[in-house]
Amino acid sequence: MAIDWSTLGFHYTETDYIVRSACHNGVWEEPYATKDKYLHLHVSATVLQYGQEAFEGLKAFRGVDGKIRIFRWQANAERMRRSAEGLYMCPVPDELFGKAIRLALEKNIDYLPPYETGATLYFRPLLIGTTPRLGVGPGKDFEFVVIPSPIGPYYPGKFHCTTFIVNRHVDRAAPFGTGQFKVGGNYAASFRATEAAHAMGMDCIFLDAAKHKYIDECSAANFIGIKVGTKGQSTKYKEIEYLTPRSSAILPSITNDSLMTLAKEKGYKVTRRHIPLEELSEMHEAAACGTACVISPIDKVFDPDKGKTYFISEQPGPVLSGLYHALQDIQYGRAEDKHHWCEIIDR
Repeated sequence: MAIDWSTLGFHYTETDYIVRSACHNGVWEEPYATKDKYLHLHVSATVLQYGQEAFEGLKAFRGVDGKIRIFRWQANAERMRRSAEGLYMCPVPDELFGKAIRLALEKNIDYLPPYETGATLYFRPLLIGTTPRLGVGPGKDFEFVVIPSPIGPYYPGKFHCTTFIVNRHVDRAAPFGTGQFKVGGNYAASFRATEAAHAMGMDCIFLDAAKHKYIDECSAANFIGIKVGTKGQSTKYKEIEYLTPRSSAILPSITNDSLMTLAKEKGYKVTRRHIPLEELSEMHEAAACGTACVISPIDKVFDPDKGKTYFISEQPGPVLSGLYHALQDIQYGRAEDKHHWCEIIDR
């Protein structure tokens, strides 16, 4: 095996093994590693007929000290459990989830990128309904799969900004629907908007489905806004506010949760509330955040329906850049892990 770590992006690179476990009558089997990368499904499986599916995403890092750190897998296990319950699937026990991640790491250890590359080993846990049925209803049989893949840094060059465009004509998820769960249907529902934005060299901001007034999500990520006093005042103003939307249609981001914790430690005011789109004019910094990018800064947001552009910052700002590096330092073992977010594997 020879991998050019420097050319890896956020795309799938096949490894030697995946890890699988099946559930029948509420009982999960012991997870096992296999080289078979294909699922053998009945054509009437509930995942195919009715979209009974949930997934996760997390990373393992080779630290500056040579140790391996799996970042907050327990939070991913908890979120997958909530997603499973939301789609009436049998939840994957936390212990089994963790065991499967460790086994996937162990069997594919040669695919864990070296520290100095800035690349990581990404895990995609997947839960699907496998019961054959045609009548509308949930399945009773399930399969849990962990798919590992080495990925490169989201920003292989300089940490840079992205332009976003507002879309009022496609709703990603409805309030009290499946938006709070990490399920494939939410992402498929967004493709019409995100692919149109990508064709214009931008990414997409979704507004709330009820009023199309408040910021919902940034493509497939949570939104962060930074306000430093009042727009136009000196950035030396003491109060820095970290703003992120509160909504039943938004996926609870583990990355966002981590960044909010670090922001509080730095003395920033952290606020979760409805954020009107027009409030972008008051923000000094803004970004999308998620597992893949950690933080993806926003330079400006174009609203085609109103013919207005909100200019944020041409370069990544000091507040979000500081939070980005603070989180990366914990993940790579360059800073103390005060919150015990990382499970350390010494090998």
